[in-house]
Amino acid sequence: MHLHIGSQAPEIKAKNQDGNSVQLSDFKGKKVILYFYPKDNTPACTAEACSLRDNYESFLAKGYIVLGVSTDSEKSHKKFIQKYALPFDLLSDTDHKIVNDYGVWAEKQMWGRTYMGIVRTTFVIDEKGIIEEIISKVDTKNHAEQILK
Repeated sequence: MHLHIGSQAPEIKAKNQDGNSVQLSDFKGKKVILYFYPKDNTPACTAEACSLRDNYESFLAKGYIVLGVSTDSEKSHKKFIQKYALPFDLLSDTDHKIVNDYGVWAEKQMWGRTYMGIVRTTFVIDEKGIIEEIISKVDTKNHAEQILK
């Protein structure tokens, strides 16, 4: 599925760090920042999460909910949240359904090695579930500013 601005955001149903079920439709009527990141506790992913954490009040003031998604386990997410005092839910997509639905699971290369992984991407979704922005060139240290601009 190829998503673009104006597309209906695919439904999500996943467990958060506490094992609670979260669905995108739970947030109808609210704006959602849905960010996909490769791995908990890695330098770039930590910088991105902390940028969002440090600007969380600004997101709330503008009516946004923040949700992170990776293929890490609920347990990994819980440790990541506790270590960095992240105030938002992280969703576990161990079966890769969400990352596939959003088109962010793709072939990547690092140090001459090819592998499948999450392409760091953020979707800003409006109150009706429509994608209003897609950020594919994420500046991890300044990601909140990219979204709030």
